[in-house]
Amino acid sequence: MNPGTSRTWWKTPLGVLLTAVMLFPVYWMLNVSFTRDQDMRKSPPDLFPAHGTLEGYRAVLDQQLPYLGTSLVIGLGTVALTVALAAPAGYALAKLRPRGGGIMSFVLLAAQMIPGIIMAMGFYAIYLNLGLLQSVPGLIVADSTLAVPFAVLIFTAFMSGIPGELIQAAQMDGARALRTFWSIVLPMSRNSIVTVSLFAFLWSWSDFIFASTLANGGAHEPITLGIYHYIGNNNQQWNAIMATAVVASLPATVILVLAQRYVAAGVTAGAVKD
Repeated sequence: MNPGTSRTWWKTPLGVLLTAVMLFPVYWMLNVSFTRDQDMRKSPPDLFPAHGTLEGYRAVLDQQLPYLGTSLVIGLGTVALTVALAAPAGYALAKLRPRGGGIMSFVLLAAQMIPGIIMAMGFYAIYLNLGLLQSVPGLIVADSTLAVPFAVLIFTAFMSGIPGELIQAAQMDGARALRTFWSIVLPMSRNSIVTVSLFAFLWSWSDFIFASTLANGGAHEPITLGIYHYIGNNNQQWNAIMATAVVASLPATVILVLAQRYVAAGVTAGAVKD
């Protein structure tokens, strides 16, 4: 046996053990979602639902679909607004070198340190005057404020690595800045676009602070508020509550699995220079 291998053999089982500990709450959520009401308080509890039931998932389909639909609309709207604002801003900071670009980058970093509850209070005062409380567009704008600063920094880092010769060649052919951005820079920034879109969607999908402050009691509430109300109204039906959590986790999980290779490339873009 290789001496180096004999000294590090324990790392694999330790990694498996730590992973199992971290993922156990997810497993328990799945387990409880299939557990019958009469088996919920067994001692010791069943580690596997021997007498599984789909009652919790039937309750989700009956009561939670409107919340899921609202969250999907808000998530896609947040993605669209974030990319539309952040991609041109990242291109300008990376390639056009405007005056005050360094200050702008610092402001973007500082913006990510502002607590969400403070921003929610500010939005509440503004939306109260504009009539945007309890509205889907209001939540899309609010959620975008969390994603745009991060997105601009990601786009700036990625677009800084695009060869300047390509942009110069486009300019020599008569392309202006907007045409160069649309035809050259944007198609080459696929990884960063996927990364930004994923994080923007996840932030909006899991948002609770903005939702509870700006949309609570409205006709269109996201799934985070749906789960919150469901816990309050059905505190004994834990299989239905956990089934709601499982269903709410599926879109983000599927998107993350499908986009993980683009995310890895997008997050590390600009980290290494030739």
